[in-house]
Amino acid sequence: MANKLYPDATAALDGLLRDGLLIACGGFGLCGVPERLLDAVRESGVKNLTFASNNAGIDNEGIGRLLRTRQVSKMISSYVGENKEFERQYLSGELEVEFCPQGTLAERMRAGGAGIPGFYTKTGVGTLVAEGKEVKTFDGQDFILERGIFADLALVKAWKADETGNVVFRKTARNFNVPAATCGKVCVVEVEEIVPTGSLDPDSIHLPGVYVQRIVLGAPYDKKIEFRTTRARENA
Repeated sequence: MANKLYPDATAALDGLLRDGLLIACGGFGLCGVPERLLDAVRESGVKNLTFASNNAGIDNEGIGRLLRTRQVSKMISSYVGENKEFERQYLSGELEVEFCPQGTLAERMRAGGAGIPGFYTKTGVGTLVAEGKEVKTFDGQDFILERGIFADLALVKAWKADETGNVVFRKTARNFNVPAATCGKVCVVEVEEIVPTGSLDPDSIHLPGVYVQRIVLGAPYDKKIEFRTTRARENA
């Protein structure tokens, strides 16, 4: 069995990066974002990238760091708020955005991972989302055709992995990471902890190692918070 463990994010992406890639990226806001891998992509200098991701992080965090360096030419996203640079580039015509409803985006990734080229959904019928897409009627109701996402590369953040690539996510960090992992030709996972093969409960594994080609230990991490809301301290 090939060794899947790599010493750092740069090594884990060696030979995989080139201009024009379609990258599926896990994460939801700043939760479950493969930040070490994204930093390595940024440092590589590759450009004209398309990212399929729920959102683009926030200004200068997550994919937002790659927007700052103009390495992203297109985003396939569900949520496009909380990022002023994203907004600026889109409104100025510097960034192409393919808006995709959240459930549809997750299913497009899952479909790609299952080898399904397309599926029909009611979500978006009669809206801008449906423009240019095939419409088919089932039982008197219209559905639009959405295409599966087949990415060149998947970047994923997880809690634990064993040495063969079996992966466990923690709480909401599971988010888009599982469908993103399955739809990439090559999947690279950064984790908080690597454990010996056989030490994970088979019934608790969220992503089987067959989907994972490379693993890197990313810890330690700082817990980043998008919005810090506090109340005034009361006088003692």
